[in-house]
Amino acid sequence: QVQLVESGGGSVQAGGSLRLSCAASVYTYNRYSMGWFRQAPGKEREGVAAISINGRTSYADSVKGRFTVSQDNAKNTLYLQMNSLKPEDTAIYYCAADRKRILTISPDYWGQGTQVTVSS
Repeated sequence: QVQLVESGGGSVQAGGSLRLSCAASVYTYNRYSMGWFRQAPGKEREGVAAISINGRTSYADSVKGRFTVSQDNAKNTLYLQMNSLKPEDTAIYYCAADRKRILTISPDYWGQGTQVTVSS
């Protein structure tokens, strides 16, 4: 069982930055693919950014060039650096871990979510 705890959400004005963190209860390096999803009110959950088991990163088109996903393997922590935030980035952000090599739309483990609100 993997427990994921997100932190770092909050409110920011458009153009600002936030960094989300996701602390895992187990050693994840080379064992789990990791990533971030988000869900805005009235919308379906969508993938934002991911790191595969071999370290390859991927991003949704809507966040490319603005968001960066990374991990500190010594701390079992996943990060999402979000720059140039837009009001449409407002959502609950969820951390996820998957035993598959590449993060799927139905990962094995979810965090509880953290709210990000971007005002115009």
